[in-house]
Amino acid sequence: MSEITYIRGDATRPSGEGAKVIAHVANDLGGWGKGFVLALSRRWPEPEAAYRAWHRDRAANDFGLGAVQLVPVDRDLWVANMIGQHGIRRGGRGVPVRYEAIGTALGRLAGRVVELGASVHMPRIGCGLAGGRWDRVEPLIEERLVRRGIAVTVYDVEG
Repeated sequence: MSEITYIRGDATRPSGEGAKVIAHVANDLGGWGKGFVLALSRRWPEPEAAYRAWHRDRAANDFGLGAVQLVPVDRDLWVANMIGQHGIRRGGRGVPVRYEAIGTALGRLAGRVVELGASVHMPRIGCGLAGGRWDRVEPLIEERLVRRGIAVTVYDVEG
């Protein structure tokens, strides 16, 4: 049985051999400009461009909470834009994280990852600007990815 591996490092530079998917949580507003997405955009333009087009054309596609968009960025490397955040944090209206949507997105991602024969790499998704708690997200990763035999590495920023 696989397990989650925790390391210090940069999730945009996944370690190990073979095909890899970098998974992250994005919002359902079409906003891309704070948090982990900035690190992605510094390395590759494709994930942001694909996310913005996906949002712009949402009337004709599956964009919404729980959806996943897999974007190729290099040979055997993809970024998974997962919609797991409703809006953005404003005032006292609560946190934007949506655990159910993250769980749905991870379940959808699992099938694609198995097809690719890939491992999954991520920061602590949903726990930055989305305001989530890792003790709620980690079990979703274990249930939707790890129990399917998918190797998952979670990166904590150094420093």
